[in-house]
Amino acid sequence: MSASALISGIGWALLHFVWQGALIGCATAVALIAMRNAKPQQRYAVACAALLLCLTWPACELAARLSGGSAGGAGMQVVARLASAARGADLGALGWLQDQLPLIVMAWAACALALALRMGLGLMWIGRVAKVHAGNAQWQATLSAMALQCGVTRAVRLRVVDQLASPVTAGWWRPVVLVPAALVTGMPPELLEALLAHEMGHIRRFDYLVNLGQNVVEMLLFYHPAVWWISGRIRAERERIADDIAAVHLGDARRLARALSELEKLQFSGHHLAQAANGGDLMARIRRLVRPDAQALNWKAAIPVLGLAAACIAGCAQAPAEPKAAATIIPAVANFASCAKPLWPKESLRNEHQGTVTLAFKISTDGQVEESKLRKSSGYPLLDEAARVGIEKCRFRPATQGGQPVAAWMNMQYVWTLK
Repeated sequence: MSASALISGIGWALLHFVWQGALIGCATAVALIAMRNAKPQQRYAVACAALLLCLTWPACELAARLSGGSAGGAGMQVVARLASAARGADLGALGWLQDQLPLIVMAWAACALALALRMGLGLMWIGRVAKVHAGNAQWQATLSAMALQCGVTRAVRLRVVDQLASPVTAGWWRPVVLVPAALVTGMPPELLEALLAHEMGHIRRFDYLVNLGQNVVEMLLFYHPAVWWISGRIRAERERIADDIAAVHLGDARRLARALSELEKLQFSGHHLAQAANGGDLMARIRRLVRPDAQALNWKAAIPVLGLAAACIAGCAQAPAEPKAAATIIPAVANFASCAKPLWPKESLRNEHQGTVTLAFKISTDGQVEESKLRKSSGYPLLDEAARVGIEKCRFRPATQGGQPVAAWMNMQYVWTLK
């Protein structure tokens, strides 16, 4: 597999995910609106499935492209249609996008690498905190007792940390609960216990590992708003699930609500953890714990989502009626800066022969001439041969099909004139 094929495959997969992600986001929004009164576990499962689809759809398309398949045919049609509206010609727009793929892939790789570095630094920070910062024997014993009651058999560490906004559960192999020092000294013990019960709910469900997977998806597909929105919904539903687990463990949902209310009143400096499994609106969570009423449908918020979803579905439904874009070949283009002017045969020049010759060239995937044919003679064999020999020395941008370089024939004319 050549580097150009790899870049082309990655580039087109990234471009196609623009409409794929929009479609997934719209479908997820419609599903979550319909499930507004369902259990948070069900909404959480739908959002997780949507985020997983955001990763697997472009991954499968990339794999199919690299294996020589014709994946993304509908996607090529959608891109071609959008490009046609913007530039007036499908082939011209797709050719322009094909030329920009190296720059697109380079920019994507740079941003993804920066986010990966940030995620790595977050994991390193958590590891250092777990080793350097001290725990609290009393609260460690309380947390360990909670773990046994919840059926958690693995060891759960507790660390007291300054400059932290709220308790969080983090890590990737062994979970660690980070508790702000201000809570240990300033919050009533029964309320802090309620917050620790909430964190135990995360540990029981391995939420810290799911959160790590979310960070990977956000790192790879950072450029799409739908990914961030779906990921945010996952975190919000995850907090509600942990709230329910804590309320059952405590036997008093209002106690957890008071703890969350007290947490909101306290002021901390906002040290954001890249791997923290936190999220959700505190006030919304408090209202839900105190008064878990059914939610009415907000049609004003739902109408734009439904409209966008209908537009995406309609666009994709019409695409198969057109010729398959994956079968469309974008012709090769000569790089005239690399061409030398064909030499005029001395005999033809002496006899003042003129005319137009039409030649066909087969351009390989690396832009070289593999074969040539005479389509229409100028009337003078010497001029025909001189044009063929001269043009064969040119470099070409190879033709592409489905975003991948292919060998293809192209026609060129050369005009011999003495004027």
